[in-house]
Amino acid sequence: MKKETGTVAAKKATPRAAKSKSPSVLNGISDIRRFFYRNETPIYFISATNFNLLGADEWVKGFKFICYIECFDGLHPSVFSPKEEMPHEEFQSIEDINNYLLEHKEVVDYIKSRGNGGKALFLMFDENTEKLSKQLGLEVCFPPAKMRTFMDNKVNTNRIAEKAGVPCVPYVLSNVKSYEHMTSISKKKLGTDLVVQTPFGDSGHTTFFISNEQEFQKCEEEIVKEKEVKIMKRINCRGSAIEACVTQHGTIVAPLMTELVGFKELTPYKGGWCGNEIFADAFTPAIRRKAKKYTEQFGNQLRKEGYKGYFELDFLIDQDDQQLYLGELNPRITGASSITNHAVFALSDMPLFMFHLLEWMNQPYKISVNAINRRWFNPENIDSWGQLVIKYTDKKIQVITEAPRSGIYKMNDDGTIKFSRMDTHRRAVETESEAFFLRISRNDDYFYEGADMGILVMRGRLMTDDFKLRPRAEKWIKAIKSMYKAVDYIPTPAKPQATEIGGFKMM
Repeated sequence: MKKETGTVAAKKATPRAAKSKSPSVLNGISDIRRFFYRNETPIYFISATNFNLLGADEWVKGFKFICYIECFDGLHPSVFSPKEEMPHEEFQSIEDINNYLLEHKEVVDYIKSRGNGGKALFLMFDENTEKLSKQLGLEVCFPPAKMRTFMDNKVNTNRIAEKAGVPCVPYVLSNVKSYEHMTSISKKKLGTDLVVQTPFGDSGHTTFFISNEQEFQKCEEEIVKEKEVKIMKRINCRGSAIEACVTQHGTIVAPLMTELVGFKELTPYKGGWCGNEIFADAFTPAIRRKAKKYTEQFGNQLRKEGYKGYFELDFLIDQDDQQLYLGELNPRITGASSITNHAVFALSDMPLFMFHLLEWMNQPYKISVNAINRRWFNPENIDSWGQLVIKYTDKKIQVITEAPRSGIYKMNDDGTIKFSRMDTHRRAVETESEAFFLRISRNDDYFYEGADMGILVMRGRLMTDDFKLRPRAEKWIKAIKSMYKAVDYIPTPAKPQATEIGGFKMM
């Protein structure tokens, strides 16, 4: 009888064993968090630095950073940075840096050592990046570069906004042949005090404020070479930013943040992004509700266009009538992501980037997007943080001889600062007298106009209600800059190039 029972049991088990087991559905946030804590798929964030997704390795098992710039001097346990420099042409973009990394022997060996294949996240990438990733068995966890480029075009962004029912600053789209041509197009609808944006650009590099012919002439070459530009009415506005994620269940929306723009202490660019703040009463409830609604509408339209995953919208608030307008779209992880993914609302559930990553994990799941959005909109779930992105603002080129370490700094009563302790996480900042500094520019790097020096992250507010830097922020900026030492650059036959990385945003 035992023998027969065993035989029958074996026969019954055989067909069940032969069936491939489909993954069980993850039901809610706790299941999804457990899924990532037990993840066995190698996942990489490949970029110039690991700033944008700092802390991601604490949420996802097997998550590693592959970076060109070593911000932590080899002390971050999840950062890999190649030690030897390979010959290469001067970098013109973050895409160039990423492609360099994907072809670097040390990086290739590192990826192979962790098991062939995996998932790859990028801040910026192009079709060559996709090709190189495929050769390494890496799946790029973003919609195709061609689609991202199309949507990143500021002209196309407005067309998507129109379909989504999201209002934009009054504008016209056109080519521009001359100042007279531009004013003939804009004068009737927009007036003569204008803001012109070319299709691609960042941190104010390609946003031009024009109220007369002399101002037009300064940027004429960049404007007239484009097939089409966005010409907008100039409004009295304040900037804001909001990040979101298009998922199969709907668009998840993070809280609205203030933006720091154009502060001469931080950036040489008049319209240049240089930081963010997040705090509960940053905006009126009406503005916050409107931003949430518009972001959901825009995300739902992106989904119709075939896009999924992380994106960010800049909104402009007209100070004269409190109207909210779309500024631009960033179809990617952004410089504000570090703030979004570390705030209380994200820590209580899970960071926004994990919802993005989940869309590429071939894992069925169920969530209530409406419930998440309601929780994240609640002021009780928003704590107060700010970040300052510090650029070199002088025009002269220098070589850095001494640079501050990444980690926690403490401010003394006299406004000077001192290194307190090594840490890789902003949550280690305990009081408003401390700040986390992520160093970008290192010893022997070049200072040039617009070079990224580093990022300061701290508790509390950095701006006043009328969008001016608080004295506390000014003290920290001055103190960090004083920690750098540099000498004037003198070209030599051995070093004819003045910059290795320059002229583009690193984060």
